[in-house]
Amino acid sequence: MNDYEKYDAVALAELVRAGDATPAELVDAAIDRAETINPKINAIVTPTYDTAREYAERAPQGPLHGVPFLVKDLNHVAGVPTSMGSRLFQDYVPDHDGHVVIRFKNAGLNIIGKTNTPEVGLAATTESVALGACRNPWSTDHTPGGSSGGAAASVAAGIVPVAHATDGGGSIRIPASCCGLVGLKPSRGRTPLGPDVGEGWGGMSTGNVVSRTVRDSAALLDAVQGPMPGDPYCGPSDSGSFFTRLNDHPGTLRVAIDCRAFTGHDAHPECLDAVQKVASALAQMGHVIDEQALPLDHEEWGVAVGSVILANVAHTVLARCTSLGVEPTLDYLERNTLRSVEIGQRLSATNYVKSIQRMHQLSREMATFMENWDVVLSPTLVCPPVRIGWLDPNDDPDVYGARFGSYWGFTNLYNATGQPAISLPLHRTTEGLPVGVQFAARFGEEATLLQLAAQLEAEMPWPLIAHVE
Repeated sequence: MNDYEKYDAVALAELVRAGDATPAELVDAAIDRAETINPKINAIVTPTYDTAREYAERAPQGPLHGVPFLVKDLNHVAGVPTSMGSRLFQDYVPDHDGHVVIRFKNAGLNIIGKTNTPEVGLAATTESVALGACRNPWSTDHTPGGSSGGAAASVAAGIVPVAHATDGGGSIRIPASCCGLVGLKPSRGRTPLGPDVGEGWGGMSTGNVVSRTVRDSAALLDAVQGPMPGDPYCGPSDSGSFFTRLNDHPGTLRVAIDCRAFTGHDAHPECLDAVQKVASALAQMGHVIDEQALPLDHEEWGVAVGSVILANVAHTVLARCTSLGVEPTLDYLERNTLRSVEIGQRLSATNYVKSIQRMHQLSREMATFMENWDVVLSPTLVCPPVRIGWLDPNDDPDVYGARFGSYWGFTNLYNATGQPAISLPLHRTTEGLPVGVQFAARFGEEATLLQLAAQLEAEMPWPLIAHVE
């Protein structure tokens, strides 16, 4: 397996089925690559190599049998610490798997460790006090994004072909954009969050993967889609396979373009160039393109989304503090997290309900808009990947907030509405840094996004592996 990193997950599984490789050979290749590259990028924070080698001998004969895999350190793997990127949680070891982890295992994936994430998944970069900075394989001075930064860095570096990621405000799509990957956020309720999470940031958070190829994202969504008993949200019923429908033609799509960041900042010229380049390609492919301003009150829904997130962060942190018998202080938390907890504590129950209602109203407004459009095209981020330390969660809150708005401002709308959205690595800056573009579709129409992504992958192929210096 000297060329292990050149294969995607689907191809590795095919090698195993054909008898051309064994799960043990795959896991050894992944571990060898991790031991060489991870010290340079700090993507894997809790290795489980011995367990993975043992599991290779007994992994279920699922569709992805024997493929090495990583789980984000916000989700539970039985017997493995779930630090959540925080000193407050660093000693927490769950005794059970999360529902999505059970499904990954049933698909035959072999978990070789947990990936780096910012504290409680709150930041859009990955550089916590507890776990240290994760670095972008394409340029180790730059961020891989967040909060699934470790997942994206490990896939871009070829340690694993695909890795678990979650997205409450862009945390699949942001690191996919920064690391040159495919990042699909599924529709609300498409994948399970239980048993430890109820509705995940008011229904905004969901899980899937980051991958180097479109077909891997489709195959992994097949492996984990569908509710578990008792889930508060159930995604649209879909008995078919996203993977088998991948090469079906999506038809002539009506594509609305909106490059206005919700934070009010102007998008970087490289991000605008990316959208224009992709729009031209789509037109040549026969799709209908038009610029449209989304009919939204950005400030009003931004306040609502922020309130829901802050209340949920406060609940998570305070519950852990209570179990440990400690107070939330800078001894345990980063400055940005502590400030979020303090604000979240002050929000009333009435405020929370009002915010949820505003999100539901927003979902209906967007559904009405989408009656006339099949997809919305925008940049994924306001700017290309920033340098490590530029968006420091321990910085002055005003400085951090201003910088945050000039970096992030396109992804969280679709968390609030529950629509599926995907970032595709269709552009590079003059310095060679990845720049993603985002497509969003109607609720439940992941197939449209994946089929369009497959078209663009064929027309505008992207580099697959970063060579870490």
